[in-house]
Amino acid sequence: MIYRLTGNKVVGVKQTVKAIKNNRAKTVYIARNADDKLIQSVKAVIDDNSQEVIYVDTMKELGKLCGIDVGAATAAILKD
Repeated sequence: MIYRLTGNKVVGVKQTVKAIKNNRAKTVYIARNADDKLIQSVKAVIDDNSQEVIYVDTMKELGKLCGIDVGAATAAILKD
């Protein structure tokens, strides 16, 4: 079980898409209960760039993993 995402990261759909497009994302996390319309753009750029994707059960859980007090639909760990 993962308790906290370590390393440099970005949180949120816009920041995750930007990191993937700039080839800076190493691992992408997506909440399973996030609205499909919301994460559609992330899934589209993942298909084009082939990042490792890990699904987390809820947005609240992903937010906790990122160290924030609100839910998060997506997050990404950045390359060093």
